[in-house]
Amino acid sequence: MNILFLVSSQGHYGIENMMITLARGLRLSGCRCIVAAFRDSRSPHTEVVKAALDAGLEVEIIPCAGRFDWKVVRQLRSLIAEYRLDVMHPHGYKADFYAFAAAWKKRVALLATSHNWPSKRTHMRFYAALDRLVLRYFDRVAVVSDVVAGKLKRSGVSAQKLFTIYNGVDLDKFEKAVPAFHLQDRSPIIGFVGRLVPDKGGAILLQAARPVLRNYPAAALVFVGDGPCRTEWQDLAKRLGIERQVLFTGARQDMPETYAALDIIVLPSLVESMPMCVLEAMAAGKAVVATRVGMIPDVIVNGANGLLVDAASVTDLSAAMLTLLRDPFLRRQLGKSAQECIAQRFSAERMARNYLTHYRQVIANFRETPLQSIT
Repeated sequence: MNILFLVSSQGHYGIENMMITLARGLRLSGCRCIVAAFRDSRSPHTEVVKAALDAGLEVEIIPCAGRFDWKVVRQLRSLIAEYRLDVMHPHGYKADFYAFAAAWKKRVALLATSHNWPSKRTHMRFYAALDRLVLRYFDRVAVVSDVVAGKLKRSGVSAQKLFTIYNGVDLDKFEKAVPAFHLQDRSPIIGFVGRLVPDKGGAILLQAARPVLRNYPAAALVFVGDGPCRTEWQDLAKRLGIERQVLFTGARQDMPETYAALDIIVLPSLVESMPMCVLEAMAAGKAVVATRVGMIPDVIVNGANGLLVDAASVTDLSAAMLTLLRDPFLRRQLGKSAQECIAQRFSAERMARNYLTHYRQVIANFRETPLQSIT
């Protein structure tokens, strides 16, 4: 089976990592997996290309100029023929649109993974609506949460085309990792991992961390990731008087080793689907504090394998962090239970087996019924 994964290389770590983890798992099952990434002339991110090459995957770089470039469609059609593709599997609205345009009247099945549309900016809401329209004509659509499935159903995507597959994690990478860094005279270390955007709740975390860091002057709060809110959150740390205990590392590629360097992981998101950082932190055996949003409560059982708090609650978030800082034994127990949960329900092998089942079904159905026409 030949599968082309199509992604817009925009530095979205969770989506890119899930895709590469899936491709590696499928390759072990005998599939040929090719990662195709757009190289946008306006913003030529290459993180996903490097990660795919490091994973030993075949890579195709597709130059893309502007919002719509017909040459991209032609190049994708040539790849369909060159690799004799059975399935195109895009991730993200831009990849979905180009995959659909390239596959039109071509003998290749389309299966997308729809992660979410968190941005509330006007132009992004337009792209999200267009994406949901295009996904009506895909053969199948994988979702990572019930929230995303509900949005797609309301947009006219047939329920028969939708299926849920949770993201998977390569446990070996996290269990064997050694810490990427040590902060001199700073311990324990509280970590935030994710894009620095408003919906991730970084401002709330900083407010909640103020009394925590005052009670634990040797502790540190580390933000791993990058995004438009970085300067704003750095300024807020200064206004709160905690800037000496707050570090912004920027985006990192050595994530297993980065998790190994952290003691507690906090995700104060206001909106989520199924965040990879929670799954990875649990795979690394770390105690996690997260908000009750999206599918997070389906993964974290409060008090059993992590701690849950209400979104936007500064008080509850402070209390949860203090609970873990005061009780190292509880941290270890939650981390151990978290690892066991990931091994049982969210392994990379399980994710790859689930996708492979749907690939086989969609190929069989596609051969019987070509891609439907737009009416």
